[in-house]
Amino acid sequence: MNVEIYTLDYCPFCRKAKAFFDEKNIPYIEYKLDGDEEEEFKKLQKRFNIKGEVTVPQILIDGKRIGGYSDLIELYEKGKLNF
Repeated sequence: MNVEIYTLDYCPFCRKAKAFFDEKNIPYIEYKLDGDEEEEFKKLQKRFNIKGEVTVPQILIDGKRIGGYSDLIELYEKGKLNF
């Protein structure tokens, strides 16, 4: 399983997502968004074809964007993540 997370240092949901993967012993690649947040969000919006507001974290599992922390927990609780 390949997990990627786009984060901001001060984001509490980013920390929760990383803690979730750490607790499950699932390695991930973290991409910290540094610099101009507005510009970084525009890049994410374009890269992942996000309609509307961009939030962090943005989580990808095996190349598929699942969304943010609440999306991750919802999929996990429904048994839709295989780990």
